[in-house]
Amino acid sequence: MSEILLFNKPFNVLSQFTDEAQYRNQRQTLADFIDYPGFYAAGRLDRDSEGLLLLTNDGELQHQIASPKNKWPKTYYVQVEGAIDQAALQSLRQGVSLKDGLTLPAKVKKIPEPQWLWPRNPPIRERKNIPTSWIQLTLTEGKNRQIRRMTAAVGFPTLRLIRIQIGDYQLGTLAPGESLLTTKA
Repeated sequence: MSEILLFNKPFNVLSQFTDEAQYRNQRQTLADFIDYPGFYAAGRLDRDSEGLLLLTNDGELQHQIASPKNKWPKTYYVQVEGAIDQAALQSLRQGVSLKDGLTLPAKVKKIPEPQWLWPRNPPIRERKNIPTSWIQLTLTEGKNRQIRRMTAAVGFPTLRLIRIQIGDYQLGTLAPGESLLTTKA
């Protein structure tokens, strides 16, 4: 039976079970949080990003989730530096030109700061004279560090990035470092 483990990956944790020899025991990995033999991450989440990571014991399902060909939508809450405007949001909706090509259009809207959100450790850098904004952004592709590059390209660098949904799977109320085992939907 295919099982999926929903995991709330904390900030500064690698989305793999081992680390390179030069860093061993210096950086946290999935092995510090997950003790389910035979489960492997279906996709990645950068070390400096937080939120939902799916793991599964089914190699075929792992490939299906992670493969860009299947275009599973992934939704994020993104805190950006500055008061984001409609022109920047429209650019994100249309696709942004990056060094490796034009991104697919994203679904994006400005949202209030999520009140349920846990504090990040360490906290983001804040500048007293520069406000921050929150957006909800959904992608169907996964270029390397894509959201960070997209928001920077439209003039609003990413300060915090939290994935809240992959396909039909949602982060829900999982606290950082917590996981929930479920069967395939």
